[in-house]
Amino acid sequence: MDSQKEALQRIISTLANKNDEIQNFIDTLNQTLKGVQENSSSVLSELDEEFDSLYSILDEVKERMISSIKQERAQKSQELQSQLSQCNNALENSEELLEFATRSLDIKESEEFSKAARQIKDRVTMASAFRLSLRPKVSDNMTHLMVDFSQERKMLQALKFLPVPKAPEIDPVECLVADNAVTVAWRMPEEDRKIDHFILEYRKTNFDGLPRVKDERCWELVDHIKGTEHTLSGLKFDSKYMNFRVRACNKAVAGEYSDPVTLETKALNFVLDNSSSHVNLRVEDSCVEWDPTGGKGQESKIKGKENKSRSGTPSPKRTSVGSRPPAVRGSRDRFTGESYTVLGDTAIESGQHYWEVKAQKDCKSYSVGVAYKTLGKFDQLGKTNTSWCVHVNNWLQNTFAAKHNNKVKALDVAVPEKMGVFCDFDGGQLSFYDANSKQLLYSFKTKFTQPVLPGFMVWCGGLSLSTGMQVPSAVRTLQKSENGMTGSASSLNNVTQ
Repeated sequence: MDSQKEALQRIISTLANKNDEIQNFIDTLNQTLKGVQENSSSVLSELDEEFDSLYSILDEVKERMISSIKQERAQKSQELQSQLSQCNNALENSEELLEFATRSLDIKESEEFSKAARQIKDRVTMASAFRLSLRPKVSDNMTHLMVDFSQERKMLQALKFLPVPKAPEIDPVECLVADNAVTVAWRMPEEDRKIDHFILEYRKTNFDGLPRVKDERCWELVDHIKGTEHTLSGLKFDSKYMNFRVRACNKAVAGEYSDPVTLETKALNFVLDNSSSHVNLRVEDSCVEWDPTGGKGQESKIKGKENKSRSGTPSPKRTSVGSRPPAVRGSRDRFTGESYTVLGDTAIESGQHYWEVKAQKDCKSYSVGVAYKTLGKFDQLGKTNTSWCVHVNNWLQNTFAAKHNNKVKALDVAVPEKMGVFCDFDGGQLSFYDANSKQLLYSFKTKFTQPVLPGFMVWCGGLSLSTGMQVPSAVRTLQKSENGMTGSASSLNNVTQ
């Protein structure tokens, strides 16, 4: 019976996964169909605009050429009309002179004849008919304004859609996820020298496999990538996976997207648990600050509601964890007394994890480490066998020490500006590093028998933390050689919980 139920549960899980996969594919098809309709309308509109622009250019060229022909016709006509008018006037004067000369032949009187002959000679000498050019000033030839658009017609007939680059292929083997950076590498299925650049798109997701159309996050874009790989650095890994896709672009158009690739980007993400922090701490998701007046306004409320809630009423300035309840802790008493402590809201039960902490410059005292969820409300970090930490004291005298089970080991290293915390739950190791130089500050070696929570103590100052970080490569490298360097800390590490 039990085996049948287990088999049925596996079948149900398989069917549910398959239904989810099919539904995602249906969403993809609907989105693609919608895209076809929208994109085809868009390219039709662009085609109309391109042809209208082409028609407009042809009309402009036609008008310009027609204007040139009309201007030349007007110029030649004016020249010929002027020459024609001159010739008509010269002909009229010449005919009149011819008639006068003909009449003069009939003069009988010698003296009068001689006078007429002299007049005719003088008039002939001055006659415009003998100064005229009897060649047209312009030609009637207009062939230099003729056109031959045979080549242009061939070009127009050869018009076609732009060549679109093929979709690149992302190579998952060449992609690298490390140090909160992702390097994506791709290649073209065939050489294309017309490619000008690439566009990389990415988005965070908590779903494995193909990207979901209805994913809660939008695609982000990196444009004008000249090579065939790109590195996104400084990322916060606050999701389990990231989707990537890339497309090639020539000078005119962008090609199809590559098949999307999903890469795993898991890291520890947690916020500070305001519900159980000391009342003298002002707590937000990623920072905590000492507030000496924080508890005074809440004492009466806490006493009046002792039976309903041990957590009191949060200050209006505090950010409630609210929609993100603690992962495994459940409710617990607030820290009180001199335990100015706040814990993370997410327990570490396995694996290797890393986060960073930065103290305010004027912070007088603080501790950073981990603790079991059973840490008492009066307990201070490092003073019980359920917590491990490094403690910085800048009050009266400066000290830097590792603490566990009320044992203290002074550390002969400088306090870093920002501290990195490495927790290897399965390996039973808690190490502290200079977050900038990755210098090892101290390591605890133990055996964790319960889930641990990131823990912080602060007095007269404040801390800010960074989560969603992978274990840095430098820390991983140091861990391989660091196991043999913890002998000097044995006095703090010999307690097994």
